[in-house]
Amino acid sequence: MPVLDGDRIDEVIAALQRGEVVAIPTDTVYGLAASLDDPGAVARLAELKGRAAEQPIAVLLDAAGAATAHLEDPAALDRVARHWPGALTAIVRVKPGFAGAVATEAGTLGLRVPDDDLARAVIGGCGGALAVTSANRHGDAPATSAAAVAAIFGDDLLVLDGGSRDGGVASTVVDLTVDPPRVLREGAVSVEGLGGELN
Repeated sequence: MPVLDGDRIDEVIAALQRGEVVAIPTDTVYGLAASLDDPGAVARLAELKGRAAEQPIAVLLDAAGAATAHLEDPAALDRVARHWPGALTAIVRVKPGFAGAVATEAGTLGLRVPDDDLARAVIGGCGGALAVTSANRHGDAPATSAAAVAAIFGDDLLVLDGGSRDGGVASTVVDLTVDPPRVLREGAVSVEGLGGELN
């Protein structure tokens, strides 16, 4: 499948709505994306990446409020809201029935609003939320350009070209299901940058 210029968002959205896996740029690296409403597409995403189906996949939102109605404790996001849009993934508890293909058995889910207009436009065109994981084979470094994605996956998926993401650092992951919150992975947002939000 071809690499598409950034102005061909509609074609990418249509592919996602058909149940295809596509690659999109984010504010950190390129990601593999699939519809939350299509378990088959999410399974295909995991297969492409070469990871176990039970490993969690984050959900990217087009706005912080896109998932509020589906959270057990919407106020939990207040602790990290100032970092959105941005490279911070918040682990939260979700109500039964939301994002069933990617939520863990414990009902937790990683949420993030990327600081990238192109990514948010695609996400918004698909209802405000998509399952997204970094575009790479499991264990390898994430792709930081459309050409790199194409080199990894060949003709297996459509790629939306948003330019280079060289120097991109994965998002920081914060678990908001525990008190005090806990950093599971330090990335683009440093622990120091979180300030007192984890206390």
